[in-house]
Amino acid sequence: MLPEEDLKIIKKELGREPTLVEQGCFLNMWSEHCSYRSSASLLKTFTTTGENVLIGPGDDAAILKFEDGYVLAIGMESHNHPSYVDPYNGAATGVGGIVRDIISMGARPIALMDPLYFGPLDTPKNLFLFEQITKGIAGYGNCIGVPVVNGETFFDKRYSGNPLVNVVAVGLCKEETITTARSQKAGNKLILAGSSTGKDGLGGASFASRDLSESAEAEDRPSVQVGDPYTEKLVMEMTLEAIEKGYIKSCKDLGAAGLGGASSELAVKGGLGAYIIADAVPQREPNMNAYEILLAESQERMVFEVAPEDVDAVLALVQKYDLNGAVIGYLTEKPNYTVEFRGEIVADIPIGFLTGGAPTCEKPSETPIIREEGKKPETPKDLKAAFLKVLSSHNIASKEWIYRQYDHEVQLRTIVKPGEDAGVLRITDTKGIALSCGCQPRATLLDPYMGGKTAIIENAMNLAVKGAEALAIVNCLNFGNPAHPEIYWQFKNAVLGLGDTARELSIPVVGGNVSLYNESDEFKTAIPPTPSIGMIGKVDLETLLPSGFFAKAGDSIILVGETVPEMGGSEYYACIGAGNVGKVPEVPKNAPEIIKAVIKAVKSGKLSSAHDLSLGGIGSGLASMCKKLGGKVDFSEIAGEMKADEFLFSEAPARALLATAEPEAVQEILKGVPHAVIGKVGGDTLEVKGRDFKISLSLEEIKEAYGSLTRFMMG
Repeated sequence: MLPEEDLKIIKKELGREPTLVEQGCFLNMWSEHCSYRSSASLLKTFTTTGENVLIGPGDDAAILKFEDGYVLAIGMESHNHPSYVDPYNGAATGVGGIVRDIISMGARPIALMDPLYFGPLDTPKNLFLFEQITKGIAGYGNCIGVPVVNGETFFDKRYSGNPLVNVVAVGLCKEETITTARSQKAGNKLILAGSSTGKDGLGGASFASRDLSESAEAEDRPSVQVGDPYTEKLVMEMTLEAIEKGYIKSCKDLGAAGLGGASSELAVKGGLGAYIIADAVPQREPNMNAYEILLAESQERMVFEVAPEDVDAVLALVQKYDLNGAVIGYLTEKPNYTVEFRGEIVADIPIGFLTGGAPTCEKPSETPIIREEGKKPETPKDLKAAFLKVLSSHNIASKEWIYRQYDHEVQLRTIVKPGEDAGVLRITDTKGIALSCGCQPRATLLDPYMGGKTAIIENAMNLAVKGAEALAIVNCLNFGNPAHPEIYWQFKNAVLGLGDTARELSIPVVGGNVSLYNESDEFKTAIPPTPSIGMIGKVDLETLLPSGFFAKAGDSIILVGETVPEMGGSEYYACIGAGNVGKVPEVPKNAPEIIKAVIKAVKSGKLSSAHDLSLGGIGSGLASMCKKLGGKVDFSEIAGEMKADEFLFSEAPARALLATAEPEAVQEILKGVPHAVIGKVGGDTLEVKGRDFKISLSLEEIKEAYGSLTRFMMG
């Protein structure tokens, strides 16, 4: 049902009562998911242009200049509500949708990343969601031959009623094959190609713009699309061939709001209208009405603008790939969106009003009262036990059980596989890309502005330890109900934190998605604010990339960046049950200089190992590097007055661990930013010494702790 206020605006503009089909179009196109009603004003604060940005926000995906005539397409989407209702299909179609966004730009998808957020695995429901969502991503990505090269998986009780499934996709093409969703000429035909249209996903855009109820699984299953990766692969090859042959004037994938959304948005971008003949759409089910045909979100479909003389060639190509295809309308000079069904006009709407007429505004925001749940904890007597507890936390533990289900080497571009700070892919003989994703939800809950800043810094540092300079950012802004002033305050401040820090690092924000209403009636809670981002950077492959693990005995270990005692939002505090105690560590003012220095050190070729520090702090970072070799470190000189647990587990941003056989040369490169030599690589234990503590962990103990998630899932 259309909100009463919207209905009034629509009646006034049309001068009449809207038809049922028109109401459906407005319900979906004016939903938060499609129109960014609560967020448009905030998103405008992002800097979206830069020397490498050819196409920024507003199309299906962004396009970035790369090298040797190549361009990169990048986009990010969420499929949160569908993945709660039907986790396998919700996650699978989330992959399918973002992949088609890349294809519609004329690019071949070459990589995926999947930031995922779940409730703890101590309930059958959360365990089921985790297993099925992972399988859905693997099942779809593996079948279409696109590698998942990086990701994030984070567990917190506040995601129990509303898991988050975010997906980043990257594509590659030559500059001359770039295609857009901007219509070109009145009289050109609209061809719908791919799968047939059923009733699955009906009302998906409006479904994504409301809270989940306790009975969501039963009631909302028809709102979840069902994917077919084998058809998607055919759609991919057919679309790219049609674009290569020059038949496609403009192109758009069918996602939110189905054919109604895709065809109206494509037309209006070129200042044109569209005339749609709903009967002509290839249908999967008998007796479908115009409402269902227009708004179903059946997967694996594309709409093409084609010149009349090329229609037969495109339909022949569609037939060659054994897909459905038909001319379903044409572009018009008259700027209206008109739908004909069984010889009658069932919708006739000013197209600009449909696609851009939804009222947008900033909502009231109010700073929440963060109640501290306890006192700052004492340093535990058994520091080793606390260390192992942090390492075995599912948020810190190895995610091997997840990523070994993904084919991360298909297409033979992957140089750095999942399990390190950033995935790296080869693009040309000498240049590659590095990819990182994620954020820190607990820090963002306590301080949304600083949480937004930290998300940018952590991802930039993940690229830096591979020597990559960031090209662009995409985001997926996952929050609760924006009508609640405290939630809108979180959203607003996180967006400002993201934008300010992206500007400080001169990285444009080129696209993304807003996913609001992530709340659950069942658990009476909103998710933690989760401004998940994807970041892409350029890597010089002529320099040996350092490993994320200790690689050479005798190397000196260098800590870069400054450690501070603030522990708010840390994994350590979560592990010991300290709750919302303490302040979130601030992003240092010299973070851009630290990141540049790390990139320069990597590019020098003098590092054998490099690893960003984030969740779990220095303790977790050191342990994770001890895969085949241990090390001895001593913090006595640099920890100052910090307590042992503060120094070990602080998650102060803009820090990294570097290992090198040439410490003096690397220190010369790092001159001007905080750094210290803290120890040596070697042996089969990790020995950590401070002013008043000493811990020794064998490689076997570390492996055992890090294997906690895999062991849990393997039973």
